[in-house]
Amino acid sequence: MKRILIVDDDVNTLDFLRLLLQQYGYEIFSARDGCEAIETLETQPVDLVLTDVAMPRLNGYQLCQQVKSAANPHLALIPVVLMSCRTLDSDIRYAKALGADDYLTKPFVIEDLLAVVEGKLVAAERLRSLFVQQAGGPQMVILIINQHQVRLDYRQHRAWSGEVEIDLTAREMFLFERFARQPNEVISLADLVKATHDLTTDYQEASQLVRPLIRTLRRKLESHLGHELCIKNVRARGYLLFAELPRLDFSPVLTRLNSPGSPFTGHQ
Repeated sequence: MKRILIVDDDVNTLDFLRLLLQQYGYEIFSARDGCEAIETLETQPVDLVLTDVAMPRLNGYQLCQQVKSAANPHLALIPVVLMSCRTLDSDIRYAKALGADDYLTKPFVIEDLLAVVEGKLVAAERLRSLFVQQAGGPQMVILIINQHQVRLDYRQHRAWSGEVEIDLTAREMFLFERFARQPNEVISLADLVKATHDLTTDYQEASQLVRPLIRTLRRKLESHLGHELCIKNVRARGYLLFAELPRLDFSPVLTRLNSPGSPFTGHQ
């Protein structure tokens, strides 16, 4: 199930969009302004941001700019769709210059909104897949597991908890990397055995090959990250890694954006 964060200071709009998108099978988070949205992005896995422009504290332009400039690729690759009553070409160009994936002018046709949401989610999933497959993709990913910061280096196939390296075998590392590419999502045994053994096989053989690696990886992670379960078996579906995105300190950014002379102050 894809997760959408709706950001709007109008409660009626929030409720309408929440009910609409839930009917189409999306899980919904909501926020009243950009600051609340950032708090959600810091703690929840989000696949797309649908945000109004004119909001207090942190507006939609500023929120888009912060998501698209994030150092963590899990954040930077999230599609951001802006919604606004502003119809001037200059407003639309400004949004796109900040990295917005689309711009919907209010009032919009519901079918257009649904098409944009579905299209951007499909494109983002393809981009994420290419991003991790290509040599020029992300070399480092940072996750928070059991309140510990973990770094994974895809180029070197190494992982650290803080400054301490986690000693993993090659296949344990391949397994960890596969989980890290889709944290909090169930990965099937077929996908896991493909990552660890480069095999396409039946469920029984995949289970025999992967489950011992799951046990040893779980034990090693827990020795560094505490004994709270971080890899969960989801019956008849596969396994998932519980992880969070790193909490980012946006306070210096907010101060700068709201200061006199900021280029954002004219786009409230």
